[in-house]
Amino acid sequence: MHEPADTPVLIVDDEEHLRITASQTLELAGYRPEALSSAEAALDALSPDYPGVLITDIRMPGMDGMTLLREVRRRDPDLPVILITGHGDISTAVEAMREGAWDFLEKPFAGEQLTDVVRRATEKRQLSLENRHLKAELDAQRAAPGPRIVGRTPAMQHLSAMLQRISQVEADVLLFGETGVGKDLVARSLHERSSRSGQPFVAINCGAVPESIIESELFGHEKGAFTGAVERRIGKFEHANGGSVFLDEIESMPLALQVKLLRVLQERTVERLGANEPIPLDIRVIAATKTDLKAAAEQGAFREDLYYRLNVVTLPIPPLRERREDIPLLFQHFAVVAANRSGLEAPPLNAADVSVLMSHDWPGNVRELRNLAERFVLLGAAYDYRLDQLLEGADTGTNDMALPQQVELFEKSLISQSLANHHGRITHVCEHLGLPRKTLYDKLRKYGLRAEDYRHNREP
Repeated sequence: MHEPADTPVLIVDDEEHLRITASQTLELAGYRPEALSSAEAALDALSPDYPGVLITDIRMPGMDGMTLLREVRRRDPDLPVILITGHGDISTAVEAMREGAWDFLEKPFAGEQLTDVVRRATEKRQLSLENRHLKAELDAQRAAPGPRIVGRTPAMQHLSAMLQRISQVEADVLLFGETGVGKDLVARSLHERSSRSGQPFVAINCGAVPESIIESELFGHEKGAFTGAVERRIGKFEHANGGSVFLDEIESMPLALQVKLLRVLQERTVERLGANEPIPLDIRVIAATKTDLKAAAEQGAFREDLYYRLNVVTLPIPPLRERREDIPLLFQHFAVVAANRSGLEAPPLNAADVSVLMSHDWPGNVRELRNLAERFVLLGAAYDYRLDQLLEGADTGTNDMALPQQVELFEKSLISQSLANHHGRITHVCEHLGLPRKTLYDKLRKYGLRAEDYRHNREP
């Protein structure tokens, strides 16, 4: 959040003494007031993405406050407008709130009342602008070709610059980073940015393939090479010819197989099991590890010659805790993806959400953040969109729920969101969800939901 001194406040009133008094009050509170005598002048002073709030009297000569409110709402519906009303203008104030005014102050008002309303309005404005900037940045990221490396911290800008530079040369690459930092995404981005982008990208997790078949997976085999080899099989390396091979968790590769991998990297040929004819390869190898391969080599757990062969270009990927400023942007990105995929919507981040995101340690890194964003979209309504509760739910094992429980939680979330979208109107909710009225009422009882709890949000 910005400090008050960073935040401008535009005061519009034709009465000079009120402009002076309000300006002095806000100045003492640390804001940067600008006082104007007409609505027309205020419109000229308001720039796009104006970082502050607008305070205006309703009754003014020329353009009045209500007309100014409507014009400001037309230009920027997120800009908080605070209206000053005289005695007996309550009906006008109610109309103004329906028109979208943030709040109103009735003359005469105390200085503490003014600063409190302005403080709340400026906090809302800063969050609106932050969400707007995040959305704009995500739109720009989505417009870029290939997988998106989302982030604006120096660490991520450096990573993106290194990726661009490495993609233009033909060296094999070793990616190093903790579990969940997105090594697979970086590998695919490296491939897509290179001249090999139109050719295959073949990924294999060395830790997930049984040792008994990993050699066949990588190198292929001829018919009859071993029991069960009933036909020829093309291995991952041969299939990737012309493109890139991504070897994730390479530290898990058996030592005996590391010898053969070293030969492939040095000679750029591969032999299928049961064959004697080498097959030329035109591939780039991208390996990834979460462990220190040099230390593993010193302990005999990884071949030292293979480590030095892979270590020509090493690209470290920073954990999420070292680039906390990227967390809200990443969360929004994953939430947009989840919303597009599911057809659901979720509210933008508020101050409490940002605080939860920034204070968490993220041991699971980007993968953990993505899972939380997906839960926020899919199950958020069941948790009142409270990120702290969603995180607690993940920590206490709701991710390990049985399938029927997960389905029920998802169904409750869908119904809750539809009730919110339709302001508790049962007929509209039935139409939206395609449910008979009796079925909907049964489900409301089952999940402890009440339509009347959603009616306070009803639009006038």
